[in-house]
Amino acid sequence: MGPEKRLLSLPPSVPAEIFREYDLRGLTASQLTPEVMGLLGRVLARYYQDAGEKRVLVGRDNRLSSPDLRDALVENLLANGMDVVDLGVVTTPLFYYARVHLGLNAGLMITASHNPPQYNGLKVALGFATIYGEEIQRLRALADRLLREEHARGKPATATAPGKLELVNEGNSYINMLVEKIRLGPRRLKVAVDCGNGTASLFAVEFLERLGCQVIPLYCEPDGHFPHHEPDPTVSANLRDLQQAVVENGADVGIGFDGDADRIGVVDDHGQIVWGDELMILYWREILPRYPGAVAITEVKCSQALVEEIERLGGKPLWYKTGHSLIKAKMKELGAVFTGEMSGHMFFADEYYGFDDAFYAAGRLLRILSHADEPLSKLRSAIPHYPSTAETRVPCTEEGKFRVVAALREEFRRRDGVLEVITVDGARVVFPDGWGLVRASNTQPVIVARCEGRTPEALARITQTMKEALLRHPEVREFEWAY
Repeated sequence: MGPEKRLLSLPPSVPAEIFREYDLRGLTASQLTPEVMGLLGRVLARYYQDAGEKRVLVGRDNRLSSPDLRDALVENLLANGMDVVDLGVVTTPLFYYARVHLGLNAGLMITASHNPPQYNGLKVALGFATIYGEEIQRLRALADRLLREEHARGKPATATAPGKLELVNEGNSYINMLVEKIRLGPRRLKVAVDCGNGTASLFAVEFLERLGCQVIPLYCEPDGHFPHHEPDPTVSANLRDLQQAVVENGADVGIGFDGDADRIGVVDDHGQIVWGDELMILYWREILPRYPGAVAITEVKCSQALVEEIERLGGKPLWYKTGHSLIKAKMKELGAVFTGEMSGHMFFADEYYGFDDAFYAAGRLLRILSHADEPLSKLRSAIPHYPSTAETRVPCTEEGKFRVVAALREEFRRRDGVLEVITVDGARVVFPDGWGLVRASNTQPVIVARCEGRTPEALARITQTMKEALLRHPEVREFEWAY
């Protein structure tokens, strides 16, 4: 499909389901097509111009659909009077950095992060960070209105004077910045790295080698088919090859990146997975002594061990929602120095910019290890480990997931034996000897669930209770807990 076809095509409608809580995301065959992306380009040109912006930064990941979506987006931005600064194929954190380095408020990153190959998406940045919530719904309303106008007129909107296109390469500047900020200690580290054939493949090995590490690369060739496994380090199965590589090569640590490198997965020197809440404990042990009494934003999916460790270190836990845009806004509001998510998003504002960057998070972990006399497995041994499930994605209809979670929230509030229901994001149900969580995913047709118990027996009882409650709703399909 050539440029003229994209510019002249009007999609029949705007798919409502692509407008998520903190980005736009959908199937490229039927939802986020080039025609829809072209319409979004026209809408975003108006959106940015209304905000006083004339130039917009554009980046994309290495998905197979990204080049066509980029062309449709850029052509329509240009045709509607926006100047476009095109980064090419970059990780999302590199895109975030380029906004800072180039001084651009407006930015668009084409990526579906960790989703399977048939998906793609769009992160929309304006001002401090990416937009979310009601602002994304405002975009949806603008798209509906513009499309009605275009159908009435019979052609897409264009400006009298088109914008200009500028191609830039910020990769070297980004890696130089990271290497300058992260100086490792005397212990030289052997690091296995799994990029899952995602966009991190373009930069990860160079970054780690420039830090001084011996690197064992795994799936570090860009391939939008993701032939070995989906680039999602929150799923245990996707880390199996990394675990094996660490053990077989005697590596100090294994690091996995998701599709756009804003989330980190970690494997210790014994090949054991280090989940996000454990990783946060290691970071907080370095950070909180320098910021006594700091507020520690704590995601509802995290272990009670994280809460206990924050309190032990003198921090003040504050339960909050999942979602990178939501957390970054809350961090800015509170002046928070660090937080993270179970999914591997880590947000450093003590020595960094405050956005989620898995390369920087990897560097901070390597800095800790390079100054430690003990291996990562030994550092972990001092952390309380309560029996728990992994983050489990429970299949549920897109239309029903929020309704089911709302119903479960009210059900558990009335149950005997429940001490509290934390409702800041879904329902974290607190039992005397553990907790269970259900929350609707903002990116997939699933309910995200996790349970933890003080003992294996407590965990077994809580998982059974939560599963029975979920399966009473016909929108929920049969599932097994992930471990």
